[in-house]
Amino acid sequence: MTKNWPAWILMIGLAVGGSPVFAQYSTAPEPQSQGYASNYIPEGTRFVVVLDDKLETSKIKPGKHFKAKLGEDLSAPNGTVIERGRRLKGHVSSVDQGTHGRILLAFDSIETQHGSIPIAATVTGVPGDHAVKTGNEGEIEKAGLSKRRVAESAMAGAAAGAGTGAVAGGAHGAVIGAATGAAVGGAAGALTDRNLRLEKGQQLELQLDRPLQVPPH
Repeated sequence: MTKNWPAWILMIGLAVGGSPVFAQYSTAPEPQSQGYASNYIPEGTRFVVVLDDKLETSKIKPGKHFKAKLGEDLSAPNGTVIERGRRLKGHVSSVDQGTHGRILLAFDSIETQHGSIPIAATVTGVPGDHAVKTGNEGEIEKAGLSKRRVAESAMAGAAAGAGTGAVAGGAHGAVIGAATGAAVGGAAGALTDRNLRLEKGQQLELQLDRPLQVPPH
């Protein structure tokens, strides 16, 4: 037997039981955050540049300006690009002409389609040149004295010393002259070999020290 519930009871039931359920599912979803592509190339990005100038520790001083060009495209996450071949400018921060030639390069700006912008980057490698190495601070230095260069200089010195000694004191003088000449020649070779030379066209691997903003095209 069906009970005839008063209308006001039915209305209360709908208000208490039905409305909250309806409200739960009709609540609008939270708006999603819209992501925008970045035009910043991230810090730590590595890339290659090519020197346009010759740098030699025996001939340059701190402050000398130099130029290089981008050896590959630099792309930001949103697709904007600094094209290969764009010019970079920098200067020599320090030069060491000690036993191992050493040089520290600073990069100041990079060319884009909308002019030059500042850049901060550190040299992390010298591809293709096993005679040099890079330090933690980006210094480029001689990897070590060339044994071949020292040996060749010693042999040349020995030959010259032997000839001079022979003229002065015969066979005995030749022996002494050869020994002295070898020592002098070897030392001269070591001093000459300490010079660090980076030729025009030398590749350098760089790493961004901070994000690089790429102007939109």
